[in-house]
Amino acid sequence: MRYVAAYLLAALGGNTSPSAKDIRDILASVGIEADDQRLDKVISELNGKDINDVLNSGMSKLASVPAGGAVAVAAAGAPVAAAPGATPAAEEKKETKEESEESDEDMGFGLFD
Repeated sequence: MRYVAAYLLAALGGNTSPSAKDIRDILASVGIEADDQRLDKVISELNGKDINDVLNSGMSKLASVPAGGAVAVAAAGAPVAAAPGATPAAEEKKETKEESEESDEDMGFGLFD
């Protein structure tokens, strides 16, 4: 994924056909050592292709992938009657959720690891 991202960065920067050196330079700027085999695979697959055409064909493929949104909509739209004794339990869950949000700030890995 990092090789594709670096290729796209080079293409967005105006380089219509990024070379392996261009991608290595981009990856090296963030401290990543490029794997020649993976780098050659990305370049061979994308060489000579218009990035916009590649992205548009990928978007059309993703459009057919189910996202599971129908289940969430049905669950969110259905009102649920609360039992009289359910209020304290709801407050306890809310406190637990607030604690977990704080611990998610640093998950221990970087974008390019």
